[in-house]
Amino acid sequence: MKNKKVTTVFWVAVAISAVFIAWGAFLPENVEAVLGFIDGFLASNFGWFYLLVMTGFVIFAIFMIISPFGRIKLGKPDDKPEYSVFTWLSFLFTAGMGVGLVFFGVAEPLTHYYAPPSTDPGTTAASEESMQYTLFHWGVHPWSTYAVVALTLAYFKFRHRSPALISSALSPLFGDRMRGGWGHGVDVLAVFATVFGITTSLGLGALQITAGLSFSFEGIENNFFTQMLVIVIITLLFILSAATGINRGIRYLSWTNMVIAFSLMVFVFILGSTVQMLESFMTTMGNYIQNLPSMTFNMNAFTGERDFLNDWTLFYWAWWIGWSPFVGTFIARVSKGRTIREFVLGVTAVPLVFTAIWFAIMGVAGIEMDNASAGALYELISEAGEEVALFGFLENLPLAPIVMGLAVILISSFFITSADSGTFVLAMLTTGGRLNPSMNIKLIWGAILAGTAMVLLWSGGLEALEMAMLIAAFPFAFVVILMGISLVKALSSEYDILRLENKQKEFEPDYQEESKRELEEKREEFEQSLPEEEVEIEGEEKQ
Repeated sequence: MKNKKVTTVFWVAVAISAVFIAWGAFLPENVEAVLGFIDGFLASNFGWFYLLVMTGFVIFAIFMIISPFGRIKLGKPDDKPEYSVFTWLSFLFTAGMGVGLVFFGVAEPLTHYYAPPSTDPGTTAASEESMQYTLFHWGVHPWSTYAVVALTLAYFKFRHRSPALISSALSPLFGDRMRGGWGHGVDVLAVFATVFGITTSLGLGALQITAGLSFSFEGIENNFFTQMLVIVIITLLFILSAATGINRGIRYLSWTNMVIAFSLMVFVFILGSTVQMLESFMTTMGNYIQNLPSMTFNMNAFTGERDFLNDWTLFYWAWWIGWSPFVGTFIARVSKGRTIREFVLGVTAVPLVFTAIWFAIMGVAGIEMDNASAGALYELISEAGEEVALFGFLENLPLAPIVMGLAVILISSFFITSADSGTFVLAMLTTGGRLNPSMNIKLIWGAILAGTAMVLLWSGGLEALEMAMLIAAFPFAFVVILMGISLVKALSSEYDILRLENKQKEFEPDYQEESKRELEEKREEFEQSLPEEEVEIEGEEKQ
């Protein structure tokens, strides 16, 4: 029987978080200067690294789909998926980028329209290029990064019965060293990236909710006090959600997110230029597929124009790597029983199509509205910030008060589920990888996330927080690379089993019996090589 006390990783991670919060609260200008220098250095000298690594993750995901390893199940051969396809995909969007899609759905295409990477701004070509690069930033690259981390964790947890820790996934490469200081260091880095990645999103969510309330209701001002009040209320709500567990709180909120997001998208689709949106979806997907290699490797080495690359592409690539420990751990937790091929297709292809549809509708509608208003919507974004883009767009639609109210509910719901799943993951990472961490640990991490968001918004340090997350993503990129290598090494141990399964299908019945006996022996040998099943903690919360 194991106890459920927190690990060394918990105390080290909390200490680092506290130091950074204090630094940001009392010396915000110093934080911005130091982190800005490091962030600029990485963007100027290692931009090629981010592009190359993200490309490698995409290739790795494709390999997992088409390779014989795709038939391997994340768990025992007779394990069934724990969640339905709809619930599972809802979890993906809740953890992956739900808040981001709502935040940038109108803002990013419109911003690229006025500042495209290569064409003249405000033209038809700029509109086409803005949609192409928006999908590029939110398409297969981020989800492939999540897939590498999530697949590795799920494979080792459900097939090899290892703790759900980043360090455990590296054991095939480094052995017992991952159980000591080196392993703790890897897990602390994962926690660090997770804390600042989630807190950045919480800060953005608070800004957008406040902006929405200010647009929707007279008398509510978009100021610091309102932002703090929003964070306090949302914190209480996601703590309430955390108390109900993953099978109720996060599950029901994830369903709610998908239903409201889909309803909002359909509403805009019906009221907007429906044919133009459908044609935009087709055109953007075609441009995306056709130009994916050039966009993926383009460093503008001969033109020297790096503003768009640094401000957008490299920012996003580092952002997705920084988010991968959080999203990957959560996706792994809810993916038991699925085959590797089913998993990777579900994590990459389905979100790509949904994202393309979302931006084709919201982006096209935003650009059309801006053109109809002689640039008023973009002017609003330039003056008040990207957080007002969605509400500046919605207030010009029929039933604006109702639709804007639903948008506030949607953002709040995404906000709650992101914070809830984030505290869940942080509790897992700091309690030895337990799938059902205690409520007390989740509450502690919830308070830390809320406190960090409040302090850094108060000090004006949200930009510094973003840079901290991007800097943490650089060393973690190497961890993700090693996770992929570790997974391939572990999968190769099952090659004989896959080969014999193919033999059973290819040869005559008289040979199948002999092949079947050999296959059973290999499977038994593989099962005996696995550690004992972890004993559930007595009295631990069942989720």
